[in-house]
Amino acid sequence: MKHTGTLFLLLTLLFSSCKESKEQSYLPSSVGAINSLVVVTENALWQGHIGDSIRKHFAAPIVGMPMDEPLFSIDQIDPKFFTGSIRNTRSLLYVMKDSLNIAHVKKDMYASPQRVGVIKGTTEDEILQNIDEKADEIITSFRDMEIEAAQRRFERSLNKESVLGDKFGITLKIPSIYKVGKQEDNFVWIDREIQKGTANIIVYAMPGNSFDDEETLVKDIVAMRDSIGEKYIPGTTVPGKVTHMRTEPAYAPAIFPTEISGLKGVEVRGIWDIKNYPMAGPFLTYILNDKENDRKLVLEGFVFAPATEKRNDMFELEAILKTLRFGQVEN
Repeated sequence: MKHTGTLFLLLTLLFSSCKESKEQSYLPSSVGAINSLVVVTENALWQGHIGDSIRKHFAAPIVGMPMDEPLFSIDQIDPKFFTGSIRNTRSLLYVMKDSLNIAHVKKDMYASPQRVGVIKGTTEDEILQNIDEKADEIITSFRDMEIEAAQRRFERSLNKESVLGDKFGITLKIPSIYKVGKQEDNFVWIDREIQKGTANIIVYAMPGNSFDDEETLVKDIVAMRDSIGEKYIPGTTVPGKVTHMRTEPAYAPAIFPTEISGLKGVEVRGIWDIKNYPMAGPFLTYILNDKENDRKLVLEGFVFAPATEKRNDMFELEAILKTLRFGQVEN
């Protein structure tokens, strides 16, 4: 009887696991444009203070862009119309009055991959408080999912050039549409054409003792970028004037702590321009403390695309840079 009971328990666990696995496999693939968000809330809430708060957080201007572009492009739908394929949207935010006062993120409720931010309150004040307290956490969840989804798409066709491995001992998962445009002893420039411009990745290294003074960190980062721009990234020919990429002097870049592939460092977002020429755009730089190789590894993405939106191109560059690994690319 003892053995029979044990066998019954094992079979129960096995079938339960199979059932969960099958239910997971039956989820449809999620849909939705990159960096888009569907907010499910009553029209009356959307048109009032709650809608204002949602837009303040989830459609906030992205840091370091030359023109205002929102974190997410938002569509709102009333709960009574939240049926059918709309449930398969990749990023969902569900906001409503309820008998519960909660705010959390759920994973793969209707499709995969999917994140559903759920914010409820018994009063509008409770809902507003939950939005303020949980918005950053929900935004991070949405963006992390989007990054992972983009990185999986890169796998379909990767650039197999080994220049980053040869020069820096690293690999990045870069779509094959990107090509190496310039390489020097301590500098690699990879780019691709986009609408009305280019998306660019540059990689180089600095001495291990660089940027050790927190009080001069911003100044030192700007000086580094400007020196690299002057040496490697020329601008348009202007008679009698020197032109090259630099950090836009009118705007101090924003700096955040970060960690990629086990290396701690800083994330820098700001605007580049061309000295003595009216040309500018956004940049994203990661400066990582590679102690093992006694260097600061610098990965940067920047976009040149006059008079067009650049959010999604910058997002793609961010997703690429966050695939950093050490070692040669496997062919």
